[in-house]
Amino acid sequence: MANHVLLNSVEHKNLRIITERGEKYGDDTWYALTFPSEFRTAQMCYPIFFQQTPESGQFIAVTLFGFEQGENLFLNGNTWDAPYIPMTILRKPFLIGKQRVAQEGMDAIQRVIHIDMDDPRVSDTEGELLFGEYGGNTPYLDRVATILETIHTGLDEMDAFIEALVEFELLEPFTLEVTLVDETTHQLVGFHTINEDKLRALDDAAIADLHKRRFLEPIYMQLASQSHINYLVTEKNKRLMK
Repeated sequence: MANHVLLNSVEHKNLRIITERGEKYGDDTWYALTFPSEFRTAQMCYPIFFQQTPESGQFIAVTLFGFEQGENLFLNGNTWDAPYIPMTILRKPFLIGKQRVAQEGMDAIQRVIHIDMDDPRVSDTEGELLFGEYGGNTPYLDRVATILETIHTGLDEMDAFIEALVEFELLEPFTLEVTLVDETTHQLVGFHTINEDKLRALDDAAIADLHKRRFLEPIYMQLASQSHINYLVTEKNKRLMK
């Protein structure tokens, strides 16, 4: 169960964060949230698809690591076999919180860093320190702050991106059925992708609009990312043959 608290240099002066990878740290996840400005980098390693949240029906974008719950085919022991790890994985055990503050006599909402104290990465004895001897942020915590701010901005832009995809009817359900070397079949359902035929059929005004809003690039990055399904299949077969 999560135990989110406001991070501060007094109570958490000696706190450390374990940065190695592994199942015991929650890396055995089969997908992670992503956002349009991360697509270019993420698509070098992972397939990117869209998924509707059951609560609101809103579409989100995810990087896919496996075919089923608890399967990360990029994870080998304590090694993540990819040159890039998505930011929503790297940010753990931190998250952005909000705090009401007084600024020039007015109430304002300020973004702050929270930490999940029950996360297995949190330690008193090993890992990266968060604060220096005199209370300032360590370079590690500064990197975390940058990651969290990038995620916050990226998720803000996601709403407008999804609205554009829906407006131009570019999303379609995606189903993948894979037969593996042990003759078992895995069916990947519940995801959406870009409809390439509808994308090609867009008129010049629509294309110009998507380009102006900087949505055209992430659309093509998502389409390019689908080639990494082949990696997932190959890696899954390797593990079955061991």
